[in-house]
Amino acid sequence: MPVFRAFSLFGLLLFSGLAGAAIEVTGPVEYGLFSNPRLDLQPGERVLGRSDPAIEQTTRVPARLGVKFGVRYRLHGKREGDMPLTLLYLTPGVVTPDGQRHDKFEVVQKLVPDSVQDVMAFEFTESHELVAGDWLFLVFQGDRKLVEQHFIVE
Repeated sequence: MPVFRAFSLFGLLLFSGLAGAAIEVTGPVEYGLFSNPRLDLQPGERVLGRSDPAIEQTTRVPARLGVKFGVRYRLHGKREGDMPLTLLYLTPGVVTPDGQRHDKFEVVQKLVPDSVQDVMAFEFTESHELVAGDWLFLVFQGDRKLVEQHFIVE
């Protein structure tokens, strides 16, 4: 009888649309430097620009204030109420002014079904963020890895 219950539960999930309804990355994943005017920024300053700036494809990132780098991708199959995305920024060790070392920054991002593109980016706005080394960007939905991109900050 327990086997029958397991199959019944699976069938219920399958037909209710809860099983197998996973979002997928479609098309190419764009990665690199987001275009912005080359200004001499001071700590804490940011450049506000277009919502979909061009991306210069590269994995090499200059450690300079105002530099924004990351990935832009398209997700297919998003629905209202889906499990959110988890964006993991693995760093070579950012030490904040309070003395805390951060090897990881984590952002939970609600899915927006109407958005055409999704973005994961990091902008250097503070001097302590300018850490050379390997930065790894990961996008997950639950336990499923959707996007992975390495950058070398120099």
